[in-house]
Amino acid sequence: MILGALESEKLRQAMDFRVYLPPCYAEHLDRRYPVLVLIHGQSYTDDQWDRLGADETAERLILSGEIVPFLIVMPRDRLWEQPKDDPFGEVLVNELMPLIDRTYRTIPHRSQRAIGGLSRGAGWAVHIGLLHWQLFGAIGAHSLAVFESDAPKIEQWLDQIPPEAYPRIFLDIGDRDRPPILQSAIWFEQLLTRKRIPHEWYLYSGYHQESYWQAHVEQYIRWYAAPWSEAEFDIIEP
Repeated sequence: MILGALESEKLRQAMDFRVYLPPCYAEHLDRRYPVLVLIHGQSYTDDQWDRLGADETAERLILSGEIVPFLIVMPRDRLWEQPKDDPFGEVLVNELMPLIDRTYRTIPHRSQRAIGGLSRGAGWAVHIGLLHWQLFGAIGAHSLAVFESDAPKIEQWLDQIPPEAYPRIFLDIGDRDRPPILQSAIWFEQLLTRKRIPHEWYLYSGYHQESYWQAHVEQYIRWYAAPWSEAEFDIIEP
């Protein structure tokens, strides 16, 4: 795991982030790789997905040949404000992702990028993934807490995406999650259903806690990686 920190004029403190590189990264210098961005939940830091075993799970599946190699980027959000008062999303899109593309051998194409998160991080994944659909081809929202300021805008954001460019969407939540968060996730799922936007929806047994997410990490990793293939490793242009 590589630790980094991004200084930005828009942030009071540097944005800490972690990067997982697949086991073959140093061996195949002519290869480029897909990128998965995973955002932690409120009151946690960039180490959450690391502690939940996202990188170990990806490595095990990569080494077994069940999924193709890819990078995982885990950025830290230090504020707990609505997006208009928290520049995290803007810095992630405009500064962190370009830094990742400059530093590592990534495939700069939306079909080879996914974004996901837990709780508040899932809210960020929906916010960023819909507003910047040209950058991300998949959105994973685990125990989704939609931002209050986003709720009135999400339908319009969906309408602005060409139907042929809808991102892949994965939603899951525990049936005993906190009522406001459970209602938030159900609201978003029902909106997608009403608009006939393809998505995957899972209501599992569980609470709003790390043991729930950890139990599903392998499913998440498999889903993100599912459309990526070895044949696309030589894609250079977006």
